[in-house]
Amino acid sequence: MSFIDTQNEFMAHIREPNTQKKPIDIEDRRMAIYRDLFFNNIEGFISSGFPVLKTLYTEQQWKTLVRAFFSEHDCQSPYFLDIAGEFISYLSSSYKMKQSDPVFMLELAHYEWVELDVSVANESPDEQPLKSTELTSSLLYLSSVARNLSYQFAVQNISTQFLPTKPSEQPNYFVVYRDSDDDVQFLATNAMTALLLTIIETSDGINFESICEQVVSHAPQFSKEQIAQGALTTLNAMAERGVIVTKNQH
Repeated sequence: MSFIDTQNEFMAHIREPNTQKKPIDIEDRRMAIYRDLFFNNIEGFISSGFPVLKTLYTEQQWKTLVRAFFSEHDCQSPYFLDIAGEFISYLSSSYKMKQSDPVFMLELAHYEWVELDVSVANESPDEQPLKSTELTSSLLYLSSVARNLSYQFAVQNISTQFLPTKPSEQPNYFVVYRDSDDDVQFLATNAMTALLLTIIETSDGINFESICEQVVSHAPQFSKEQIAQGALTTLNAMAERGVIVTKNQH
């Protein structure tokens, strides 16, 4: 066998020791060290990244879930920091849910992961904080360290004592952002705030008047004056938190 063949055999056995044979020239005692080292590292990262989700499984169920990720998913990033994101990618793509998985599994996992995502996100050097006096005269952007989110389940309340079996009557809206002290903050919002932030997020810079025009098309029951007043109050609060920003115009 070539060295590359040996490497591939070694990796295949590490990922799935129950079905893939180990290289014949390595004793099992040594292979066991590698098997445990690799798996335990991955399991440790997943457990620390998804502590609430883990409490909803027995120890064996949790290890089976992590083993499935470890065996089946081809990570696109070589960095340990990205393992939690790769786990989300696996759950949302190729993973087939089992009877032991809660129906809110993917939403809860995403809710737990987004804290890490925001904590390590790179802040765009072009972004500038907004003063309240600049809201109606500047192009507005969603901060690169903020996420505008909605979930069908009340993920913020899930625990071993609260296990919903069906979605909430209304979506659960959140903004997760990194504040000026680099701490991650979770803020519950509402449908109108989520709409305003979605309009800003999907535009490559948009002014206040254009935002209000789009809101009018979504909420014709309100007058332009009502929408402008409400949007100004809401966006001012978001600007104070650094959730919306402006950018240096080159």
